[in-house]
Amino acid sequence: MSLGAGFPALKRGFLAGSVAVGLVLVGACGGGDGGGGAGGDSPSVGVLMPGGGASRFGQFDRPLIVEKLKQLCPDCPAATVAATADPAVQQQQFEAMITRGVDVLILAAVDPQLMRPSVEAAHRAGIPVVAYDRLAQGPISGYVTFDGEEVGRLQAEGLLKAMGPKADGGRIVMMNGATTDPNAGWYKDGALAVLRGKVRIGKSYDTVGWRPENAYVNMTGAIAALGAENIDGVLSANDSMAGAVVSALNAAKVRPLPPITGQDADLMAVRRIVKGDQYMTVYKPFKRATDATVEMAVALGRGEKVGAIATGSVDSPTDKNVPAVLLPSVSVTVGNIGETLVKDGMYTVDQICTPALRSACDRAGLR
Repeated sequence: MSLGAGFPALKRGFLAGSVAVGLVLVGACGGGDGGGGAGGDSPSVGVLMPGGGASRFGQFDRPLIVEKLKQLCPDCPAATVAATADPAVQQQQFEAMITRGVDVLILAAVDPQLMRPSVEAAHRAGIPVVAYDRLAQGPISGYVTFDGEEVGRLQAEGLLKAMGPKADGGRIVMMNGATTDPNAGWYKDGALAVLRGKVRIGKSYDTVGWRPENAYVNMTGAIAALGAENIDGVLSANDSMAGAVVSALNAAKVRPLPPITGQDADLMAVRRIVKGDQYMTVYKPFKRATDATVEMAVALGRGEKVGAIATGSVDSPTDKNVPAVLLPSVSVTVGNIGETLVKDGMYTVDQICTPALRSACDRAGLR
């Protein structure tokens, strides 16, 4: 299959080689004998995640997607799943799935802008793409995510509450996500809508790649520039960066720690909240999102419309009115871990409450 006009000869040769590599990386499960909603009642589904293993996507999103596909379409071939945090590798995996001839693709893009040529190639091949969590550029057929403005708003509201009297004119550091991820700007805008006119933003960083090591460097710089005693709170856009922020503050021997926000309800973050090192996280009930994503993918793979599934529409830099499902999120602090994360089965009390945290868990009512 041609990868489309406009690629230089060297680029086409590189991508053709990448497809071969991708086929090895993806594995042998699933598969299709055509593409573009040609799978009849049992379409083949390709799934591309921006992380695996211990990441949120590896622990929760991927298994929930695979499980829902089995429930919704028991006769569908097993999902072909690939995961990587490397945008170039994800391009290779995506191209491999096009060559494989899957009927529909679920894409949680590492770099939404970089994936545009691949999404366009899938469109030319008649393979619809459902964007999951992050809105990739190009002709996307459906999109499922959590309302990013609400996420930022919940973080900002939680931070102001934790700051108490210092919420009136106090100084904060903003640790935002990567500029390559459109969600990062969405979160930031939601947070700023709450924070403007209430606190002073001493430093604001767009964290390259959402990488904790970059957040650590940035926070270390903020401490040096502002002085630890002049940092009254940290709005961290996700939990992995919040962990880096805590590490940087600990390295500078800052006591007490200022309130710190997060997102994704990572297990380590939940433990930090119990301990008192992190104030809150934003819990996104992943099952609701993965269920809607698989419903969209199976419908598109069968050649059906997704209007009945979508609750609205969104615009990307390249496309307008993409059918979308935007889901609500939940603010989690030490006081409601049991009624949110434990009740939903995300974690058990035993998983959260290590021996070192037992007394803190008792105080939090986690027994």
